[in-house]
Amino acid sequence: MNKVINLKEKWDYLVNKLTIDFSEGDELNVDGILYLIGVQELGQGHRDFKKDEKMNLMHIAICKLLEPYGYYEFDFFDEDSWPHYKIITELPNLKPGEQTVLMKDAIVSYFEALDFFS
Repeated sequence: MNKVINLKEKWDYLVNKLTIDFSEGDELNVDGILYLIGVQELGQGHRDFKKDEKMNLMHIAICKLLEPYGYYEFDFFDEDSWPHYKIITELPNLKPGEQTVLMKDAIVSYFEALDFFS
């Protein structure tokens, strides 16, 4: 891969690669990528999830992504092996655009830690 320098370039590369690998044609958005991260963090492989489980997967992803920022901390696995996090610091009130930038930055950082961009 060519050297990717900034957040936008990394984000575009990430979306393109994940869309090719995991989507059936529609470009993945932040929510779709959060879902994939949640499935990965759950560690039970892909299967059909109920609507409430899909929401829980996205919550797992958000907690995992914001853990390095000091907002959440892993707490325990429940009897079904689902991870649970506790709030360390309340999230600041962010405008929608600021929320998107924070999540994109956190997602890119998550994939950087996996050497996705190497």
